[in-house]
Amino acid sequence: MTTPALEIKDLQAWYGESHVLHGVDMVVQPGEVVTLLGRNGAGRTTTMRAVLGLTGARKGSIKVNGTETIHMPTHRIAHQGIGYCPEERGIFASLSCEENLLLPPVLKSADKGMSVDEIYAMFPNLAERRHSQGTRLSGGEQQMLAVARILRTGARLLLLDEISEGLAPVIVQALARMIHTLRGKGYTVVMVEQNFRFAAPLADRFYVMEHGRIVEKFGASELEAKMPVLNELLGV
Repeated sequence: MTTPALEIKDLQAWYGESHVLHGVDMVVQPGEVVTLLGRNGAGRTTTMRAVLGLTGARKGSIKVNGTETIHMPTHRIAHQGIGYCPEERGIFASLSCEENLLLPPVLKSADKGMSVDEIYAMFPNLAERRHSQGTRLSGGEQQMLAVARILRTGARLLLLDEISEGLAPVIVQALARMIHTLRGKGYTVVMVEQNFRFAAPLADRFYVMEHGRIVEKFGASELEAKMPVLNELLGV
């Protein structure tokens, strides 16, 4: 058996006094695309943040490529080869597109990151806007830049939070092509997505969250049979 890229067992997480995650179990194999589904407030983003140690207290087990990280500080967790693209993107407004791209350091423990030329081949829009300030990029271009920036670090496990939200269909299609390309290159992707039509064709497996727990899990081949349950849980 191969070592999972990410293995979460009985994960509990808090924000201050608020107990948000109540025993999350999840396994992601290397090279998989896994989507976390659920309504707003179900705990999907908190699960992503807990993996990086960005919540308050955490209990349970989070193994990255077999290494236990539950007691590690965030900077050490990142050096296990994890790239996180948060919903808010975090583009530096005063820097150009290319300066934003060059800013993150390469992770010492990770594989060599994608070169700028490789990234521009994947995102031609960014090549055209390489000298434009962050504030002058469209929402879609900012989202592409936020994802591209973590690819430069050498991270092979990518946590992508609502990357399609509020974007034009042509940009969403470009992001879908990107995920297909990354899967082909052996990257492991965990996505939080509200856009079911975007997520459904991309994922190998799905986890559904409700009230801080995993309530359903199934493979892509079971998706059609699970649609009545998803309709009930998500209103898709």
